[in-house]
Amino acid sequence: MEIGKKIMVLRKKNGLSQEELAERVGVARQTISKWELGETSPDLKQSKELSRIFNISLDELTDNDIKDVLVEKTSNTEKLAGLILKLIKIIGVFIIAMPFLLIVLRIIFKNIHENNSGRLMNVKIKCTLHDETYGYEFNYYETTGEIKEAGGDSYLSNIIDIDKYSDAYQALDKIDFYVKNNGGACTKSEAEPYKD
Repeated sequence: MEIGKKIMVLRKKNGLSQEELAERVGVARQTISKWELGETSPDLKQSKELSRIFNISLDELTDNDIKDVLVEKTSNTEKLAGLILKLIKIIGVFIIAMPFLLIVLRIIFKNIHENNSGRLMNVKIKCTLHDETYGYEFNYYETTGEIKEAGGDSYLSNIIDIDKYSDAYQALDKIDFYVKNNGGACTKSEAEPYKD
């Protein structure tokens, strides 16, 4: 069973809504939805937290059957020596070609990342807390939520520790959650395409 389906089954089995599970894992509800739809997968830290919440091992969460892992030993010195010589040749060619390869890969991955991440969007959040008004602004990729730039009042940045978030959706939810839990209120602007 795919991990997203497994998460959904375990969440329902444990009587949790997406919002409740998201709060316990420390992510946005949309993140749980993306996991369950198979659009993204939890990272190792999040997987550990899920296994703790559902009281199962990481192997059970990922349907990893460790019995199928095969360990193979090779004792033939001649094959090993031949392999080492081939490896040394490959490493030599790689070292010579590496600078050019790195430049090409950087250009390719930058283009792929920008194409897969969607448009660059801008959203602003304005919060009132203890009779003070604070604001924060995020420029992020629409599809992934990855933050390209963020900035605003240092009070929000320091209290929420916004720098640890790479996902604008999570950071916005965390700000809103913190302010509401401390008697304040927030309003978000509609997300718009970012204009330089």
